[in-house]
Amino acid sequence: MRPMTAAALQLAPHPGPLTANSVAENLNRAVELMERCVSATGADLLVLPEAVTTGFTPGIATEDLWDLMSPIPGPATEPVQEAARRLGVHVVHCTYERGAERGVVYNSAVLIGPGGDVLGVYRKTHLFPGETQWVTPGDSVTVVDTELGRIGLTVCFDGDFPELFRIQAVLGAEIICRPSALLRSADIWELTNRARAYDNHVFIIGANATGTDPAGVHYFGNSLIVTPVAEVVARAASHEGWASARLDPATAMRTLTPGSDRAQTFDHLAGRNLKLLSAYQQELSSAATTPFPLGDRP
Repeated sequence: MRPMTAAALQLAPHPGPLTANSVAENLNRAVELMERCVSATGADLLVLPEAVTTGFTPGIATEDLWDLMSPIPGPATEPVQEAARRLGVHVVHCTYERGAERGVVYNSAVLIGPGGDVLGVYRKTHLFPGETQWVTPGDSVTVVDTELGRIGLTVCFDGDFPELFRIQAVLGAEIICRPSALLRSADIWELTNRARAYDNHVFIIGANATGTDPAGVHYFGNSLIVTPVAEVVARAASHEGWASARLDPATAMRTLTPGSDRAQTFDHLAGRNLKLLSAYQQELSSAATTPFPLGDRP
């Protein structure tokens, strides 16, 4: 990984009924925000929120969403690809992706390089309750080797599942990007981003939506950039804009905590008890549920 400036962008989707025109407007506004951000910060890596082309909750039938979206690459990614090429930046773009069969839609994070080419695609593997009505889960992990460093891709609710982030870290990820449209609290948002960064000693770039989506669901922004020792080095507010920070691998883990005189001496990855993990592989991959009743269960 080389030193770089990263930015987590947040913008509001078109709030009205989802149409081809609103998708085009969302893409145009995302490109405009990218341009403003690069002009103001000189960012090398931009991360857009989850489902930036539509808003998270589309408010239409899955088949109609499939009709509006495209394969990757395609019309749902091409304006961002062209902007990445023109600006000479890496971009994580997040959009619903048209699958091979009508009605199969993925929630996908797309890493686009400074030449405008698609470097990697990740399909969200952990779907938020209700999202299963219109999204098919992915089944693979994506870590991409780039000139900036090794970049892992996740999407929103994935951040609640530490196993996914650990796999990416073991595969060599140095930065993990988390496009999101988080529907819970700012506390949960910060907790999961900081925990995943600290668990795995990686930079986390969490770009969260703001505004109101086509189904009338509201989002709070608060995009974050977190260091490998869990320091929040950039935080956005609730309005459209971005949070940006300079990321330097040489100083990321120099001290135990920011400003401390104590050197960082442990590595969570190297310190794993692999013998223990091997002995409990079956348990780690077995189905389980919480012992406590959920609110929607008697």
